[in-house]
Amino acid sequence: MKNTVKISGMNNSKITANLMIGELNAALNKDTLEIENCPITVEQLAKLVQRVADNTLSGKLAKTVFEFMWQQPQVPDLIIEQQGLKQVTDSAAIEQIIDTVIANNQKQLTEYRAGKQQLFGFFVGQVMKASQGKANPDQVNKILQEKLS
Repeated sequence: MKNTVKISGMNNSKITANLMIGELNAALNKDTLEIENCPITVEQLAKLVQRVADNTLSGKLAKTVFEFMWQQPQVPDLIIEQQGLKQVTDSAAIEQIIDTVIANNQKQLTEYRAGKQQLFGFFVGQVMKASQGKANPDQVNKILQEKLS
């Protein structure tokens, strides 16, 4: 783990720990492998961590890339490119998706504005579904809050 943190950058230790404790541990247990037999190299895992840190990937997309890496060890950038998994961070593109979701869900919009605040999660879910999980969740929340107000 120390080498992964060292390669990916000391500021990325939390992301590294989350991937190792979550995804890596689960995959090792599932395939009954010891860490020494891990098909993903330290360098590959560090690159995946960097892609989460630089917002190329969301946490959810990182899990998808990890699964591809586990099955066929490759550098994350190649998988991201081949599978079209890059996170959408373009505010204009996210805003367009949000506008479409709001337009298609007028009943829920009316209920939300009448005080049914739990529908915010519904709208977030619809935006993430429409973007195939690629929209940056923080941006979705911020823009959606502005639009629904």
